[in-house]
Amino acid sequence: MKSILFSILFLLVPKLCISQVTSNIKTIYMDSLWQKTSEGNHKYYRVIKGYYSEKQDSYQIQDYYKSGVLEKEGMSKSKEGNSREGEFIFYYENGAKKSVSNYTKNLLNGKELRWYENGKIKQEGEYITDLKKNQSEYKVNQFWDSSGIQKVTDGNGDYEEVGEKTFCSGKVKDGFKDGVWEGYDKKIGYTFSENYSNKKLVSGVSIDSDKVSHNYKIVELKPEAKNGIEDFYNYVAKNFRMPEVEGLRGKIYLTFIIDKEGKVIQPKVIQGIGYGADEEALRVLSLYKNFNPKEIRGIKVECPYSLPISIQTAGGSNTKSTPSPSEMIKNTNRNW
Repeated sequence: MKSILFSILFLLVPKLCISQVTSNIKTIYMDSLWQKTSEGNHKYYRVIKGYYSEKQDSYQIQDYYKSGVLEKEGMSKSKEGNSREGEFIFYYENGAKKSVSNYTKNLLNGKELRWYENGKIKQEGEYITDLKKNQSEYKVNQFWDSSGIQKVTDGNGDYEEVGEKTFCSGKVKDGFKDGVWEGYDKKIGYTFSENYSNKKLVSGVSIDSDKVSHNYKIVELKPEAKNGIEDFYNYVAKNFRMPEVEGLRGKIYLTFIIDKEGKVIQPKVIQGIGYGADEEALRVLSLYKNFNPKEIRGIKVECPYSLPISIQTAGGSNTKSTPSPSEMIKNTNRNW
């Protein structure tokens, strides 16, 4: 008889991969979506100092662009770097400082400064965090456009956020969106118009690339198991067939995509343990179809995920256990 331990963690980014060990330093590689990948296929790499030290409360994390330029640095409560704590400094690839943010229990919290790539100040703001709800909302205090003209003073004025393929603009009142906001997302392919009042989104409508309109009251709905996350945990634990190998122990790292219909597609084993366990992980994951897909402004979109499964076989009776929701690592996304 064997005992089986399943430990499942649901991750949006960052996703990690062991690839190099130097003294007490660990280096891992990630792609453009911050999913773990192999060296050579990476866009970023992470250096974790003190990784192999025992009884360490926090770890120094430094992320680099593939070019070797520092992308961000700070401290993490977890070895893998996905539990940020304290100050993090972000950089553009030209080496200029991009932003200085603060985290509490992996949530953005407190004051933040941002700069343009040419070094000019962009904005001052702060994250107001509700640790019980595990969420933060952003408040704009000061904002300067790219020409250096101040557009928001003490939380009031005209604000805009420009991304590589996204744009939105409107007015802020006391630091929060107010009135009509409009924008677009070229990557997904939609335009939108939203109405805000009393610091909250009242209604919004987006028009996708097929000219179909979508009404919504929540900007982003994250994908979730239809019957709850415990249903997903229990499904994996119940259906995973362990190989008949004594003393097999390790972790299988997988990536997959939840498509627009809520199905798991393109599952891949990034790091396996062999003995047929990797193929079994792919089989079980591919058959689970009870997800609600991710929605952005009422539009269903594909969403990448990473899933580590820890496996241990040993003498004794068969047992299976899965983590509680409190053990899940959650990522905070900016809505600006």
